[in-house]
Amino acid sequence: MPVYVYILLCNDGSFYTGFTKNLDERTRLHANGKGARYTRSHKPKRVAYVELFDSRAKAMQREREIKRMSHQEKLNLINSQCVHEGCFCFSQRKID
Repeated sequence: MPVYVYILLCNDGSFYTGFTKNLDERTRLHANGKGARYTRSHKPKRVAYVELFDSRAKAMQREREIKRMSHQEKLNLINSQCVHEGCFCFSQRKID
């Protein structure tokens, strides 16, 4: 089963990064204030970026890498094409 690593753009311009097996359900939980403590106080605006992995372990490793990135590095990631081996990445659209 595929595992998604995702970045949410929040209303205040901050980012939230997580991983899940069901992206639609997880984003719905975040929107309803039940997804994570962070997104309860920083309302998610939209999914900005997604990477798809074939294992939970790989997804968790990538989530940790992204969480360690600066805000600017995350913006660069969102606005770029993925070159990571073994994953499928896509961005919804460019963020300024």
